[in-house]
Amino acid sequence: MGAAASSVLGPEGDGGAQETGLGDLPESCIAEVMLHLDPPGICKLAKLSRTFRGAASGDFVWKTKLPINYHYLLEKASDDKELRVPLTKKEIFARLCRQNPFDGGTKEFWLEKHRGRFCMSISSKSFLITGIDDRRYWNYIPTEESRFLSVAYLQQIWWFEVVGEIQFCFPPGTYSLYFRLYLGRPSRRLGRRICNTEHIHGWDIKPVRFQLWTSDGQHTLCQCTIDDPGYWIRYHVGDFEVMSSDAPMKVKFSMEQIDCTHTKGGLCVDSVLIYPKQLRQQEKFSPLGL
Repeated sequence: MGAAASSVLGPEGDGGAQETGLGDLPESCIAEVMLHLDPPGICKLAKLSRTFRGAASGDFVWKTKLPINYHYLLEKASDDKELRVPLTKKEIFARLCRQNPFDGGTKEFWLEKHRGRFCMSISSKSFLITGIDDRRYWNYIPTEESRFLSVAYLQQIWWFEVVGEIQFCFPPGTYSLYFRLYLGRPSRRLGRRICNTEHIHGWDIKPVRFQLWTSDGQHTLCQCTIDDPGYWIRYHVGDFEVMSSDAPMKVKFSMEQIDCTHTKGGLCVDSVLIYPKQLRQQEKFSPLGL
């Protein structure tokens, strides 16, 4: 037992054995441990030594962090020239964690960095909006508070209806869908952020109806009153489940308030967000929250 202790103690022990440490562990053993860590944890360990850095670069480690259909996602995220350059699994993970626009920049997806879970944002410019071509009712206004740098702003209308859809091979899982809305018109004055409430009216009379449909028969419906000016709020429409990524699923969504007894206005429609259900957070966020 004394000999064993001295070999661990190093040069000052009776045995005079060399000191051992974490860097002496086989790279394969370190990689096995990394399989159970999240990506930020792996990157932190990679800074400890050359051995840890080598283990942290292993394809079989990073493949477990990627969605099952990462080849499909990489094709969506890259052009033909980029696809001709072979990437390691770690590089693919980093590539997919960026904001990856597609469909002419009206949609984008990314992987969140802690678990590699799939997220998507869909711009209001891809929606079918009643009256959008009539500037008496709607305008697209520029803003840095949107991922897409512009939002659809409603001044006043009787028939309020917004419809959109996406067809995509989602990684398997359960997803939550939200509309991201802002009551008022955000702007800046003398470097300070302000909310213009000039056109806000009509939303307290009747609730807005939100709906979601999928191509495999899932459907949700809910109603909610639009309130609380000056905040970007994510209104939860519903959840849907994806069993397989082998074929595209079509997801259709809408929001409407078509009671023509009164007008409504003063609303910004930014985007629809699709997140894994596990990432569901508070639906009220700070003014700059995306």
